[in-house]
Amino acid sequence: MRFQQPDVIVVGAGIIGSSIAWRLAQHGLRVQLREAGRMGCQASSAGAGMLAPGGEVDGPSAFGDLLVESLRLYPDFVGELSSATGIQIDYHQCGAIETAASGNGWIALQARARAQAAMGVRSEVRGDHSLFYPDDAIVDPIGVLSALRLACLTLSVEILEESPVGRLDALDAAAIVLAAGAWTSSIVGAPAGIPKSFPVKGHLIGYDLLQGSFGPIRRCGHTYLLQRGNGFTVAGSTTELKGFDTSVDAAIVDQLRGRAEALYPPLKGLTPVRSWTGLRPGIDAPEPSIGRLAATRYWLAYGHYRNGILAAPATAARITAGITSSLETVSRGLPNNL
Repeated sequence: MRFQQPDVIVVGAGIIGSSIAWRLAQHGLRVQLREAGRMGCQASSAGAGMLAPGGEVDGPSAFGDLLVESLRLYPDFVGELSSATGIQIDYHQCGAIETAASGNGWIALQARARAQAAMGVRSEVRGDHSLFYPDDAIVDPIGVLSALRLACLTLSVEILEESPVGRLDALDAAAIVLAAGAWTSSIVGAPAGIPKSFPVKGHLIGYDLLQGSFGPIRRCGHTYLLQRGNGFTVAGSTTELKGFDTSVDAAIVDQLRGRAEALYPPLKGLTPVRSWTGLRPGIDAPEPSIGRLAATRYWLAYGHYRNGILAAPATAARITAGITSSLETVSRGLPNNL
């Protein structure tokens, strides 16, 4: 279905933009979801799917609080999506073991855990130089994206793929959500003064292991391992500032393979069945931009870096609440600071 004029246009159909579109449509708004490529084809589908605030923040912060809240929302988020679409999403709360590589690292890890406890992130000492985070979980982002597509279509969201925006300021809608990840600030006509977005490349590798053979997420420094429900085990990752290059570097894959084997020795002698890259949405700001651009029709939802999959439920809730409140104010003829 094509609307004559949508109430809201969401630019970017990754997990952030698609979640926002779904939630807005649930409120009865006419929503157009636009994507320059295919829905979820960039960072969202490349991500490992680790849902772990404890591995991402050092202590209390506004974004840290959002991540903790989003993790709390996740069981209902995937449950509602599955109920609405009939698609079973691979999600489970498996916990995570984080290990320090040295004595000084262990001191720092314990100090970080004490700071994280103040924001509601639970952890406990587990073995030598290790902490266990019982609330950490994993999700298969491909399953989430498949369910979001169907859920959006069921609510008559107009999904326009292979449809790059010519000029952002030419779009006709009461509200426009900018959720195009690393591409956001470079869209022609983007509002002046918004934080610059940029890509941060990362390599990942995957192994086919016996289903249920792995247990909790494992982390040490910048290396992590997690296993999905079908046994596919993901190892990551790297941090590379190489523009929009998505090529796979065999030398980097070998380095990542060595790091994975050091963290989990049973991988030695096994060959990864897949290697790939993703472009995380970096931002030239301390935290992601989430909320209304003051006195405009633009709403910002980008710059989540490594945490877009985790942050999707809470980001969608925040943006949806803001837009629905704003549009209700306009419909009542009250001032809306526009």
